[in-house]
Order: sequence, then structure tokens, then C-alpha cells
Amino acid sequence: MGHAIPKAANTPDELSDGTGLDRKAPIPSVSRDLPKQETGRKRNRDTGVPEFLDRALKARMAKTTKGLSPAALAGAYLDWLAHLATSPGKQIEISEKAFRKWLRLSSYAATCAAAGGEFAPCIEPLPQDRRFRGEAWQKWPYNVFYQSFLLNQQWWHNVTTGVRGVTKQHENVMEFATRQILDMFSPSNYLATNPELQAKTRAEGGHNLVRGFQAWLDDLGRQQSGKPLAGAEAFRPGHEVAVTPGKVVYRNDLIELIQYAPTTDEVRPEPILIVPAWIMKYYILDLSPENSMVKFLVDQGYTVFMISWRNPGAEDRDLGMDDYRKMGVMDAIGAVQGILPDQKIHGVGYCLGGTLLSIAAASIARDGDDPFASLSYFASQIDFTEPGELQLFINESQLTFLEDMMWDQGYLDTTQMSGAFQMIGSADLIWSRILNSYQMGDKPAMFDLLAWNADGTRMPFRMHSEYLRSLYLNNDLTEGRFIVGGRPISVTDIRVPVFSVGTVKDHVAPWPSVYKMHLYLDTELTFVLTSGGHNAGIVSEPGHKHRSYQIATAKHDDRYIDPETWAAQTPKKDGSWWLEWVSWLAERSGAPVAPSDMGNALAAAPGTYIFQK
Repeated sequence: MGHAIPKAANTPDELSDGTGLDRKAPIPSVSRDLPKQETGRKRNRDTGVPEFLDRALKARMAKTTKGLSPAALAGAYLDWLAHLATSPGKQIEISEKAFRKWLRLSSYAATCAAAGGEFAPCIEPLPQDRRFRGEAWQKWPYNVFYQSFLLNQQWWHNVTTGVRGVTKQHENVMEFATRQILDMFSPSNYLATNPELQAKTRAEGGHNLVRGFQAWLDDLGRQQSGKPLAGAEAFRPGHEVAVTPGKVVYRNDLIELIQYAPTTDEVRPEPILIVPAWIMKYYILDLSPENSMVKFLVDQGYTVFMISWRNPGAEDRDLGMDDYRKMGVMDAIGAVQGILPDQKIHGVGYCLGGTLLSIAAASIARDGDDPFASLSYFASQIDFTEPGELQLFINESQLTFLEDMMWDQGYLDTTQMSGAFQMIGSADLIWSRILNSYQMGDKPAMFDLLAWNADGTRMPFRMHSEYLRSLYLNNDLTEGRFIVGGRPISVTDIRVPVFSVGTVKDHVAPWPSVYKMHLYLDTELTFVLTSGGHNAGIVSEPGHKHRSYQIATAKHDDRYIDPETWAAQTPKKDGSWWLEWVSWLAERSGAPVAPSDMGNALAAAPGTYIFQK
């Protein structure tokens, strides 16, 4: 092959200091080619006083605002306010709407009082709003409470949208911010206005509130002390989760590569290499034995390799996107080829790992190499023009603010990342949790996926900055500006068959954005839309109840179908999409053969990087 893919060192006798690093072939310095203006802690000392003061102030502010830029919010507010102030027609329109809604609510309240309680609502909640579905909410006066809230919510939507001259992003920010504020005052959040909470409190004599208060104190103490959530200790990697047998067969400063032991007499000759996102620990794909994708694949007769990312610290602040490509995907490919030479690889990428896999595959294809038999992507985007509500947090002001926070500490940690995701689904992820856990006293039992979600990671300063700017802000990958090895790459150079999965409730990688692969990949593309969200939709093992999916294949020369039409015309199937995927892989794999010898073990699975906090 023309591309210099490094081969892995597999022999234990090459390890001299117990760290697992190959001292005979030292790993090249990851900062040798970095721009000198942003190299390590030295940048803090070299920064001029004015810039240092600016960055330091914003870094301190970011700790209070959870990384959200007050300037970005203020810019959106002033844009909206200035245009609304000079739009008398819009002012008249929203005034008329306010009066009509007041009349509707007054008439509804009077009718309910006269009718003695229940009456057909004057406004229905949005389909995804489950807060007021209970029968108790249909009785007076609680029906008036929630109808008033919904009418007020609808009116504010009218106020913050449709103002001529406001930029689309600022309009979206205003609508989003207003919704967050209104969600705080939902009648479902308070004992005085929530009939279901009142009934629960009467039935238990207030013990639910005592349990909730105790749960809140426990969660607060664990958060401040850095301890995991209560019950997470029952899902320990290597014991209850991440237990599929295997070996670490390669290690560098950024990854451990795990090869899993075969469980069948014969295996497909083409191995599977899985590239998970570095924002998460890999074992979401190797949870409990009954829902482990890794175990499922191994039991289907595949040789599976998994990348386990190192959890970076402040000393890794200068690791960039290209370091993750080279030391992550490229080194892993080299290691797999060293163990199974002359075999094509089924590449698999999850979330950001899929984006990185696309970058690596495009650069390899550009240089004339062809190591892949197929590529599969789970909830992965290559075009970032419509990434859902995450786009609200992507502009120059917000990224500069976030960069200043990372500049100060060297990385972005999991708590700083989780704030944005929680706000996107605040009704479910924040207020519903407060209601159920701290007021109803019904704290949900811990389970494997929830425990994994609490086992967070960090992202290096430089890599995260490059990722957000080049992909989310500038959309360089699909617009021909993403540079690898001094030259731009194009995803149209990827010509192997592709299997792409989107999930219906994904707020991180909305499925219409994932579907945009149809616009850019010049190859056969099988697309799956599955029930569930970004994580639960992927962890969708056979036998999982209430799972469904849609699947269709677009041939190389088929005409484009937009996502809405695709969803409307593609039949829905019950069950797990995993079975469709392994059938798809089998069609693109050779006849089963006896398993080859595994690579030399540096450690037993799940390795060592998985335990880094």
C-alpha cells in the first residue's frame, strides 16, 4: 500500500517501564508540528498582558456560566429587541395575539368552573411534551394552570420568532432561551400546582418529599466530592460491564486497541475496527453481556477490534484533530493489519468517531489506498450545517468564550459539556429529574447505560477548538476545505459501501443531518432510522422491547430522496436493526475461516485507559 500506515508493536518484551509504551519505536511528539502560538502552558506565559487579561476574565466567567457566553446571548437579545422595537406591525400582531389568548383562557376558565371541572382544552401540548398527560391535569383548577402555561408558552414563541431582520441563529437562540426560562415556571414543577405530586404527597404523608430531599443531599455531596452517582458502583468496567474477553494488543499515548477473543469455530476473514467517540468511553458498545454490541458481533463470527481512548489531562492541551486521526484511527488500522495482514477492514464509527473515521478514510482514499471493505456510521455527521439545537452554541462569540475556558485549564471536562446537552432537553433531563427524584421521591434505579453516562471524559483544548471551528462553525469537511497532510480531502473519494444509522430522538446528531451523507458520498449507502435517542437507539440489541426501525439502500446512481419523503415512504419494521447490519456485513465479507492467532497481549480487556478519571 502506498500510504505509510504504521504497524503496531505487539511483543511484551519491547516494554521496558511498565507503562505499555513501545520504547524501541518511540511515539513521535504530538506537538512537533503545532503552531507555536498555542503550544502548552508556555502560551500562558507568552501571552501579552491585554490578551492575558481578556482570556483570564472570560475563563473565570465561564466557570460560572457553564461555558455559555453572556456576550453571545446579549448579541442575540439586542438583535431581536432592536428589530422588534422598529416593527410596529409585529408589535400590534403580538398584542392582538395576547388579547385573544387572554379571552380564550378566560372563557375556558369560566366554562370549567361552571361545568364543575373537566372540559375540552383550548390548546394541546406539543407531541413531545408529556408533562400534562395525566388524568389529574384535566380537572379544575389544574387544567386552567397548565392551559395558561401553554398559552403563555405559545405567545412567547410568537414574540421571539418572525421578527423581520433578525438573523436565523439569533432568532433560534431567543426562542430557545425563552423556552428555558418558561420551563422553570411550568406548573408541573411545583407542589402547589401539580395535582399528581399533591396526590403522591397525601398518599405517603410527605415521606416522598423526605426521600427526595435525602436524594438531593446525596447527589449534591457526590457531585461536590467527585464521586459517581449512587448505584454506579454496581456497574464496574471489567466486572459487570465491559466484560467481553479480549486483549489489549496495541497501545500508544492516545489509544489502547482491544482485540476480542473469538467464540465461534470459524470467523469472517475481514475484521471489524470500531472507532468510538473520544467524548465517551468505549464500553457503551460493550455494556452488560445481554446488550453488548461487541459480544453480539463476536458471537456472529466476526473478529472485533475496539479503540479505547486515553482520558486526556492538562498536559495534553496541544493534541489536535490530526493527532487523533494519526495516533487513533491510522495507528489502529496499522495494528489490525499487523495482526491480520492482507485483509480488508470493516470500519465502524460512532458519533464523533464516525466523523474522524470519515476524515481518515477520505485521506487514505485520496492517497490511493484502500484498506476498507465497508464503512458503518452510528449517529455520525459529516455535514454540520443543520446539527440541531447544538448549533445555538456555535458562533464566533461562543467559541472564543469556550476556547478561553479551555486555554485556562487545558481541556473541556464532562460537566462543562453536559450543560449544553441538558439544556437542549431541559424538560426531560432537568425538570423531569427534579420532579421525579427530588419531589416524587422516585429516584430511578441505576442501570448500565446510566452508569456509563456518568463515567465522563475530557477533551483537549486544541482538538476541541479545531473540531468545533473546522466542522461545526465552518463545515470544512463537506465543503472541500478540511486539510490533511497539507492538502484538502473530499468525502466523495470514499467508494466502499456505507451503512449509516440515525436515531429518531437524537438531539446530538439529528437524523436529518446524519441523512445528509446521501448528498456527499459517491457510493452505495444503506440508511437506517431507528427508534430511540443518541445512545439508546444504538444500544438496541435483539429482543429489546418497543424497538423499531426503517431501512433502505440507495444505489450509486439512484436519484436523491429528501429525508421527509424517505421517512414517509420507507416501511417500518419491529425489532433490532443489529440483525440487518450483520446481514449487510455478511454480504460484504468472505467465507468463514478458522480464527487467526490473536495479537500479543499487553493487558487483558478492558485495558487500562478505561479506568482513567
